[in-house]
Amino acid sequence: MTQDLLQGKTAIVTGAGSGMGKAIAQLFTQQGANVVFADLNLAAAQAAVDSYQPEQANAVQVNVSIDSQVETLIQDTLKTFDQLDIVVNCAGVPQVFTPIEELSLEQWNQIMDVNLKSIFLTSKYAVPVMKKQQRGAIVNIASIAGVRARPGLNAYCASKGAAIMLTKALALELAPYKIRVNAINPGPAETPMLGQFLKGDGAQKEDDKKKIFLDSVPLGSLIQPDDIAQAALYLASDLAKIVTGEILNVDGGRGI
Repeated sequence: MTQDLLQGKTAIVTGAGSGMGKAIAQLFTQQGANVVFADLNLAAAQAAVDSYQPEQANAVQVNVSIDSQVETLIQDTLKTFDQLDIVVNCAGVPQVFTPIEELSLEQWNQIMDVNLKSIFLTSKYAVPVMKKQQRGAIVNIASIAGVRARPGLNAYCASKGAAIMLTKALALELAPYKIRVNAINPGPAETPMLGQFLKGDGAQKEDDKKKIFLDSVPLGSLIQPDDIAQAALYLASDLAKIVTGEILNVDGGRGI
């Protein structure tokens, strides 16, 4: 792999305490970026930082659905690193298979707040910085569920579908300022979140994971966090300098 693709860049990665977000943030540090590991779980984010290059990374606790906390995240990043070139919106919450009539308004709001509102908030506060710089890259982690629905994932599918369309709208809006906006649609991924889509105990969840998720992937394996990290690196780097408004399926063929 080409090294130092992000040398001299500063990135914020939300949801960086585990799973895909952790893999993305750690790969970005390896590629030379200053990285803010942002997560609701500060201990997890700090552990992710400590295992790599802490001198060029910060762990920050943030609730990405709260306006004031996201504004502070952007301001503190600028105070620390003097610039902001990349935002990766990876924070997300799952939905246990739930019939629509059993889904509470509280559940609906939480899913929309974390999976969709967070993208609005980070964009709201990061875009003015990027406009002044006349450069920037935003990468949104959506989901193949945003284009291929599953029964019982009503709110989750809606949140990811909206994230995809928000990505495209922002790509058009921000193109004159040389700000690129793209999204990744992961397929079923080997992360702590995957089991949270399922009901039942540990053994039952493992059986259901194979039946429901693994068997739906034509390439025959769950997507790994590193697969998503590599795709995010491409979209965030100058390798994709002419790419915007794209929705990249990293799903083992699930979206076909």
